[in-house]
Amino acid sequence: MSLRRTPAAEALYEIAESQQGLFTAQQTTQCGYALGSHAHHVKAGNWLRLHRGIYRLARFPQSEDAQLMLWFLWSRNREGKPQGVYSHQTALSLHELSDAMPAKLHMTVPASFRRNSDIPAVLVLHWADLDKADVEEMRGVRVTKPLKTICTLAVEDVVSRDLVSQALEEGMQRGLFTRGELRRVASRPQTPAWLAKVFSRLAGAA
Repeated sequence: MSLRRTPAAEALYEIAESQQGLFTAQQTTQCGYALGSHAHHVKAGNWLRLHRGIYRLARFPQSEDAQLMLWFLWSRNREGKPQGVYSHQTALSLHELSDAMPAKLHMTVPASFRRNSDIPAVLVLHWADLDKADVEEMRGVRVTKPLKTICTLAVEDVVSRDLVSQALEEGMQRGLFTRGELRRVASRPQTPAWLAKVFSRLAGAA
């Protein structure tokens, strides 16, 4: 059965289609739905309530990336713009630089990020103001770039050095970063000496 062909429904579907079938209460209002109509649509079976202020079109095909989108939308600010960036072990997995999928989702949020409610148990938040150059979009959400991800894990010493070295070597083979980028990062004062040596070795490889 197709969605009703109302302007509001069409506008909402267009938004949801770009967000794994998910949308926020604020987005429904922007599409033309009346305030307070959410309960009606949930009861009617049109929408599924996933979290406070976040819904999914009931008939939209489910995907493995829906959970990523859910918590990405959860991180939105008052203007409705998501603030979170998937990082650390989660980003490493998304870039397919690690076979291990962490049980929890690691997300970096701005230093000013605050929530009045409890942080969902599935999330591990890291507070930092990321440079735009270190972030990219994947699967409709924002993720730290491969080299930034690896450097963060190495500097914070939260994964083994062998895993870091393996991820760097694989990233080089796949062209995820260049030798020039490795040299620049190796020269930074905050880069651990052992990591700088790995960078230098890979950057100098033929």
